[in-house]
Amino acid sequence: MLERGRSYRYVGPAELKAAVRPDEGGRRIGSATAFDGWIAEQSAAELTEPFTFVVGLDGVLRLAPRRGEHVACAGGDMVLSAGEISFTRAGGRWTVNEVSNQSTGYCPDVTSWPEVARALDAADLRHPSGFTHEVVFRRCPDCQEHNIVREDDFVCVFCGSDLPAAWNMDPTA
Repeated sequence: MLERGRSYRYVGPAELKAAVRPDEGGRRIGSATAFDGWIAEQSAAELTEPFTFVVGLDGVLRLAPRRGEHVACAGGDMVLSAGEISFTRAGGRWTVNEVSNQSTGYCPDVTSWPEVARALDAADLRHPSGFTHEVVFRRCPDCQEHNIVREDDFVCVFCGSDLPAAWNMDPTA
């Protein structure tokens, strides 16, 4: 049995999750055939920008337009990872050009990379060995605001308090 990493519940604005319809989730990409069908539907203009992605609790990659909310891409469900991803055509096949954990709705830890790699492998997509842009998220224990840690400066930008070294974005986790 495959051991899964941490799961992430949506921690963004409640009104965005409330607007999600159950039938609105991103396109499930569980195989090379599914990816080929999805990518063929994308316009040249869409391919110049990253797409929104999540990895569902089932380990399957879901893709949606960049301007889509991660919570909508996930159908409101918990995820194993989330972020942005872009693709390029190289050597006659599609590969992942860039991938990040940039999702202010789920705020996944950088340790969620193995889940992304497994989902990309299942879709037969070549990919980098890790996130090409890692985002470090922390919740301030004093003011409870969500922070993006830049340059290893673990200080809350809202109140100046120290931020914890370990991921803590979900207060129920």
